Amino acid sequence: MTMKLTALVYSLFIFISCANRTPKTAQETPNPETTQEAKVALIEEAEVLQDSPVIDADKKMEDAVSQTPEIVVANNTERNEEVSPLQKTETEVVKTEMQEEKNATDRTIGVEVADNIPEAEAATEALVEETTSVTPIKEEKSIAEVKEESTMAKIPSHTAWDQLLKRYVDNAGNVDYKSFKNSSAELSAYLDVLAKNKPKSDWSKNEKLAYYINLYNAATVKLILDNYPTKSIKDISRPWGKDIVKIGDDLVSLGHIEHKILRKMNEPRIHFAINCASYSCPKLVNKAFTASGMSAQLEAATKDFVNDTTRNQFSASEAKLSEIFKWYKGDFTDKGSLKDYINNYLSTPMTASTKIKYLKYDWNLNEKR
Repeated sequence: MTMKLTALVYSLFIFISCANRTPKTAQETPNPETTQEAKVALIEEAEVLQDSPVIDADKKMEDAVSQTPEIVVANNTERNEEVSPLQKTETEVVKTEMQEEKNATDRTIGVEVADNIPEAEAATEALVEETTSVTPIKEEKSIAEVKEESTMAKIPSHTAWDQLLKRYVDNAGNVDYKSFKNSSAELSAYLDVLAKNKPKSDWSKNEKLAYYINLYNAATVKLILDNYPTKSIKDISRPWGKDIVKIGDDLVSLGHIEHKILRKMNEPRIHFAINCASYSCPKLVNKAFTASGMSAQLEAATKDFVNDTTRNQFSASEAKLSEIFKWYKGDFTDKGSLKDYINNYLSTPMTASTKIKYLKYDWNLNEKR
């Protein structure tokens, strides 16, 4: 306010000085009445500015200064007189000072606005963060779903199947299917657990063997129960060809599990662990296979089958073998002859001159009599 009043007084002083200066020619002499009127108008304007608010004073100051040269120019124009260069210069000085002060005020306002920019940006970021805060929640849900899937893919327990085997299967491998039907729901529940826990690539070989051997045997028993009473599994339409076993999201057949999975695991002893619900098949042992006991269980099952006289018969000159050794001969001869493989489990090995024949396969249901 003080600066503006000072500028106004200075402008008035310059105007008066210019007005009182002795003109070089008669044509440059200003009109006394007009000059006096301008003085009075400027003085009155200054008095009004002293009592006005800053905003009004700013406006009145700019108006007063802008009117000063207009008065001189107007008077000179009426008299056809030229404006003095000194008058122009002094007037431009006043205008320049006023403009610089206005620019300074604008810059001050600009600085204040600039100072508030970080706060505005922070507020904007906070708003954006609040608006998009739902994204982390979705990510957390995705992580939770992955964890749930990982938990569901854990190695399943075979305890339920073990208990069912002990309850309904005798030491000879014969099954009480009639009574087993009372526990069909328990069997289905166990199969559902296996279906939801499909083997992963990081499972050990023995863990996979336990899974697929138990799955094959349990699914075979369920097939018999679903079609019971029956005299033979072969009386059921395509017992090994229908896709009736669920693994994850897939449905596969018993034949797929045996030929496409188990036989490709380079373990020929699986042939004496899986049961086809028939008398000539390797017996269904009344204990579930486990990863920790896999090697010992497979070895025991193979030795038991080879030395079971209802399935294999040996004499000094002849060996009557199960047709399993005929059907899957290639699985047993990868590292030697068929005789070499069987001799590993005999107390009296076969000789080079021992003749081999095959027994007729009994497909009658392995039912407890």
